[in-house]
Amino acid sequence: MATLLESKSHVIPGKLKVTELVFQVPRDYSNPLLGTLRVFARSVTKHERPAGSVDGKGNSVQKPWLLWLQGGPGKGCQPPQAAGITKLILDRGYQMLYMDQRGTGLSSPITAETLALQGDTQAQADYTKLFRADNIVADCEAIRDILTRNYPAELKKWSIWGQSFGGYCALTYLSKYPQGLQEVFISAGMTAIGKGPDEVYGIAFKKMIERNEAYYEKFPEDIQSIHDLAAHIKSKGGLKMPAGGLLTVQRFLTLGMVFGLSGGFDTVHDIVLRMRLDLESFNLISRPTLSKIEAIGGYDDNVLYAILREAIYNPRGPSNWAAERASASLEEFRWVLDPSSATRASPNVPLYFSGGMVFPFMFESFSELQKLRKVAEIIAQYPEWPDLFDEHQLAKNEVPVYAAVFVDDVYVNFELAQESIQKVRNCKQFITNTMYHDAVRSKTEQVVEALFALRDDVMD
Repeated sequence: MATLLESKSHVIPGKLKVTELVFQVPRDYSNPLLGTLRVFARSVTKHERPAGSVDGKGNSVQKPWLLWLQGGPGKGCQPPQAAGITKLILDRGYQMLYMDQRGTGLSSPITAETLALQGDTQAQADYTKLFRADNIVADCEAIRDILTRNYPAELKKWSIWGQSFGGYCALTYLSKYPQGLQEVFISAGMTAIGKGPDEVYGIAFKKMIERNEAYYEKFPEDIQSIHDLAAHIKSKGGLKMPAGGLLTVQRFLTLGMVFGLSGGFDTVHDIVLRMRLDLESFNLISRPTLSKIEAIGGYDDNVLYAILREAIYNPRGPSNWAAERASASLEEFRWVLDPSSATRASPNVPLYFSGGMVFPFMFESFSELQKLRKVAEIIAQYPEWPDLFDEHQLAKNEVPVYAAVFVDDVYVNFELAQESIQKVRNCKQFITNTMYHDAVRSKTEQVVEALFALRDDVMD
């Protein structure tokens, strides 16, 4: 059901051969008459001819595929030469495919402007519903069929590596198309199978309380600074951002999105320090400082994340802004529904940052999200999401799965991940409390080594 439209290869420094691929796939696999999308991917292999590159008859030896499934939702892939994992995987004998998931990167990207081409608000919402993991993995399977069409039978299946949301997609792939998979690697992506967004966020907020406490333990001076900054932002009625939109107190307190990443505390502290020194010197917040704030989260450049964030958790009915509901019972996050509570709070009581949650107020303070508030509301109220995971299939899974699970992961809760792993047959896990959610980027060699050790070593 997919067609290869374009293929162009280039040699890249680092002894890499990168091929740019453009595929055409159905917009909706259940109704191909609705039209098509374009999916962009880059394949990469070593540009060299080692002694073992031909068989005894002089024919090239075909390498197995490993598909990289990027985190998100809504983020495209880096070029292969910019990803630290590329060389490590190629050195293990694979060729890799970096596929921009539909709606991301160069794959029919979703923005406020491109969504408007679909028609009215309802048409835009209906279109956006087609960009969850079920259709992403259908794209993957259709593309696998094209790329391996002339391969020997033993190489027609491919390996996949899912990072974060890519891991969610990997579990959907195992549920729906296990026949296409040779093996599955998952890093920080063992999502909560069988639980909806309410249960996920109820636990996520508790983890964010721990992370905030750790932040203020490291930077106690920021307690007063953040109160002062919140008061300044409120006194100005919000601060205009370089790309449009408004920095409100609520938006400022979403900077904790990076608290689950390596160096995330330091990133936020650096912004707080810059803001404080700007105020002391000029009684304003400078553009370079505002630009650093704008870069956190990147919601204006990644509207798909904001619109579909709660739908990726396989809701059984309307998600109805689950993160906002979960915050209502927690004093530390009263500001989500009552922003004035942040500036009324005692200066001795720290203000708590939220994490990777999405709230309705974000569709008022981010310039691109403002254009999509009605679309997001339709998505939040949609009651008939198809299942992303087949627990019966996962329980009898025969595809080897190797998962890296991080005890202090803010975005993919460790306890929920453990429950999910019990539901996936043939799954081995590497557990550590020395890495965070982005370890596949910040500690690439250690993660790759650990997961391949699970695959290659023997457990007595």
